[in-house]
Amino acid sequence: MSGYILKRLVSAIPVLFGISIIVFLIMAMIPGDPATAILGSFATPENVAALNEDLGLDKPLFQRYFIWLGNMLQGDFGRSFALNRPVLDEVLERFNATLVLAGSAFVLCAVFGIAAGVVSAANQYGFADKAITFVVLLGISIPSFFLGMMMILIFAVNLRWFPVSGMWPIFGDRTVWVLLDHLAMPALALAVVATGVVARLSRSAMLEVLRQDFIRTARAKGVHERSVIWRHALRAAMVAIIPVLGIQAGFVLSGAVYIEMVFQWPGVGRMLVDAILRRDILLVQGGVVFVAACYVLFNIIVDVAQSLLDPRIRT
Repeated sequence: MSGYILKRLVSAIPVLFGISIIVFLIMAMIPGDPATAILGSFATPENVAALNEDLGLDKPLFQRYFIWLGNMLQGDFGRSFALNRPVLDEVLERFNATLVLAGSAFVLCAVFGIAAGVVSAANQYGFADKAITFVVLLGISIPSFFLGMMMILIFAVNLRWFPVSGMWPIFGDRTVWVLLDHLAMPALALAVVATGVVARLSRSAMLEVLRQDFIRTARAKGVHERSVIWRHALRAAMVAIIPVLGIQAGFVLSGAVYIEMVFQWPGVGRMLVDAILRRDILLVQGGVVFVAACYVLFNIIVDVAQSLLDPRIRT
């Protein structure tokens, strides 16, 4: 197992290296001059040239990339131009909020998606199957940001059940219940599409398992149907479901950008959008690479979990 984990970690290195190149080149190709954006009304040619030299933006592109990559490998992601603070500190501070949002959405999509898929498969072509399929297709068809805006209009503005935006109230206590009150709508809006995908693929995986011989044998032995479905079939189907959960983890992490903007959630997604608008190159590059590294790490964890369920994967 240790050899398999080491192999997966080594295979992640070229992926992250490629991501760093793509992010760096995209930011370098964006029109505009960061020094001009930072200086604003003080952007005289002399001031712009002096600031570019101070920030190292006057060097050749390949040299700037390797300087940035070398510093990043030492844990130095640079310093934000606009915020005048270390990029890593800003990213870690914002990532806590994103982790709360994306983590909650992932738990919702995993629990309700798998449960819906199992119930749908156990009642194939029945009323429950048709009802779940209809709801799932409806959920997949609705964009997360549009659903979030509709939820704000209905449940926050009209019914006043939940706060309109933010992670915490401007004034008042910061307890777990207050956080859950602010988290309910954005987490649900972010989880809907992922839940539908997990439900559909869980149903397919369960139907394939339910046709296998060991399920027929268990039923022939008189094992209770509930035990057959939830203990035997689901355990075998999880080998196919776990990779889907890994993909949806990336979806909720990337989709958090839209939801954070709709609900004004103070996470990495909102930070990246603001940094792009300010042309804060180092903050954008550091934030994207950090999120990508988290996504790659989570997929390695998913692969390891899958290999524990099915040891044949390791070979």
